[in-house]
Amino acid sequence: MILPVRIYGDPILRDVIPPVASHAEVLPYVRDMIETMYDDDGIGLSANQAGLRSRFFVIGKNAFEDGRPDSVFINPAILEAYEETWDFEEGCLSVPGIREWVVRPRTIRVRYTDETGTEREEVFTDYAARVFQHELDHLNGIFFTDRISPIRRALNKKKLKELAESQNK
Repeated sequence: MILPVRIYGDPILRDVIPPVASHAEVLPYVRDMIETMYDDDGIGLSANQAGLRSRFFVIGKNAFEDGRPDSVFINPAILEAYEETWDFEEGCLSVPGIREWVVRPRTIRVRYTDETGTEREEVFTDYAARVFQHELDHLNGIFFTDRISPIRRALNKKKLKELAESQNK
C-alpha cells in the first residue's frame, strides 16, 4: 500500500524520532515503505516521512554498489564520519521542487539493526553513505535544506514557506 508522504511543514518531520524497542514492530510497515519510496521515484524513505513515529528507514538497492537488495535500517547511528567530504545535489520526497548541493562525509561507519533483528556495523561510501546520512537526518528532524549555505537557504525561503503553508490548509 502506498503511504502518503509528509511534506515540509508537517510537524512530525521536525521531531526527533525515538528508538524502537524491537525490530518486529517495524516489520509490518517495511513493504509499504519500499513501495511508497519507489512510487515517488525515491532512493530512501524515513518512517516519519510516512507519518510513522518509529526510528527506521529504508534505502533502495540502487544506492548500493555491493548488489544488496532494498534494505531496512532500524535504530541507525553513525559511529564515525571520515574526513573526506563530497558535494552532491540532493532532493527529497518531503521537499518537492527543491534540489541543492550538500556537503557530506564521503565515508561513514554505521551501526543499525536489520529486518532480522541482527545488529550490524558497516562502512558506507559515496552514494550509500549520502543516502544513509540524509535519511538519518530525517529521523533527527533535519532537512537537507538545513545543511546548505545561508544564502542558498534564503533563496529557497519562499518555496519552503509555500510548502509549509500548504500543510496548514
